[in-house]
Amino acid sequence: MAPNNVLNSIRHGLIVSCHVDDDVGDSEIFRYFVRAAVKGGASGLRVEGVERMKHLRRETDLPVVAFTTGNYGDGSMLITPTLDDIDQLFDAGADIVAVDVTRRKRPDGTDAFVFFEQARKRFDSLLWADVATFREGVQAAEIGADVVATTLAGYTPGTLARDYRTPDYMLIQELGLSLTIPVIAEGRIWTPEDAARAIEMGAFAVVVGSAITRPSVITSMFVSVLGSLNESC
Repeated sequence: MAPNNVLNSIRHGLIVSCHVDDDVGDSEIFRYFVRAAVKGGASGLRVEGVERMKHLRRETDLPVVAFTTGNYGDGSMLITPTLDDIDQLFDAGADIVAVDVTRRKRPDGTDAFVFFEQARKRFDSLLWADVATFREGVQAAEIGADVVATTLAGYTPGTLARDYRTPDYMLIQELGLSLTIPVIAEGRIWTPEDAARAIEMGAFAVVVGSAITRPSVITSMFVSVLGSLNESC
């Protein structure tokens, strides 16, 4: 699918992040999540890993945002560690590849923005910048990101969220007003109302993962709320 067609097809739509927890049987659960998302009317999908990307391309023609994972020195997750990862994801059929573009040094000491500039020079396809702050989003756009997403807001040093049930609407709005490229709302979107508000605040599209594809997380949220009610009674 041509880049403009990819972006047009996800505009104001829902991208489902098909996450599968490590302790869950992978392949069948993953297939179920993908088929459920497609049947439910998702505009696109987000998926981790080259092999899953290959499988997904056989399942659907929907636009797919793909990434790989690694780790920073402190153990936190690094999104798409290498240029070779990007190459393999595009070869596997990804329409867009997501890259961590935050103010953290990669394990090899490379600055994230330098890495992204290298990726931009090497690949003509759509590159999606996962950021945590307004300044990261602006800088990512300046160095050639096709899309900026609020994926990491609340999950990096200096942005850690106090409330993990509320999207960063202020960041969504600030980026939406300041950038001419699509701004994707991702992170802590738990309800259809959250998603609708994100679009109203200027998001081009929304990504929802845990609220759709992580039943254990959803269950724990219900349990936590009911538990707090019991304590107050």
